[in-house]
Amino acid sequence: MRRPTASAALRVKLGLAAPTLRAATAALWQPSGLGVRYLAYVRTMHALIRASVPLMERAARRCAELPADDRVAGPLGRYFEEHAEEERGHDGWLLSDLTVAGGDPDAVLGGLPPVGVAELAGAQYYWIEHHHPVTLLGYIAVLEGNAPAPWLADRLAAVTGLPEAAFRTVREHADLDTGHMAALDELLDSLPLTTGQQTAVAVSALHTARGITRLFLQLANTPSGADPGGLS
Repeated sequence: MRRPTASAALRVKLGLAAPTLRAATAALWQPSGLGVRYLAYVRTMHALIRASVPLMERAARRCAELPADDRVAGPLGRYFEEHAEEERGHDGWLLSDLTVAGGDPDAVLGGLPPVGVAELAGAQYYWIEHHHPVTLLGYIAVLEGNAPAPWLADRLAAVTGLPEAAFRTVREHADLDTGHMAALDELLDSLPLTTGQQTAVAVSALHTARGITRLFLQLANTPSGADPGGLS
């Protein structure tokens, strides 16, 4: 029997977490209280997305520090450098969305990020520093593999009554992340990953799926859609 590709094997493992993540996403976008909850979503996602470029930049530097006989380090580092540039400024999109929707960007920039966000991004920093930067691919696979549906921005605008300009990030990522996932699949299948490295990517991905699920459920279940900052 032919062995599955690395991207296909990862997709199978993530399929185990998919039903709960889909349910959490549906709960997040339920119509009741959606206007207030959307503002909380934008604040929370800004806290998470502003870590994306620094994570990839640090992962690229770690790749450069790895031994010369690490066959994954070179192409992996180049991918992180290129993808960091593709993602640069997306946290600014979220601040713009928040402003248009009536939120306070200064309060977001000065506030304590939610515990769940620190758990998600913090785990990646740890694995990059103390294991191998390849783990970050699992994190990216979950964030970009669960892109907003193409119709979501229009639905959110219709239900909340907020201006269409308040949904730029949702609209842009519905389009961009499909291409990003194709590039990530290609990378996974081209890298000479060891069995241990494939496992590390899967562990990172499943941890990320669990964390995103918890964040979405906290947003869905927090009264009035308030920030889930103190929840764990």
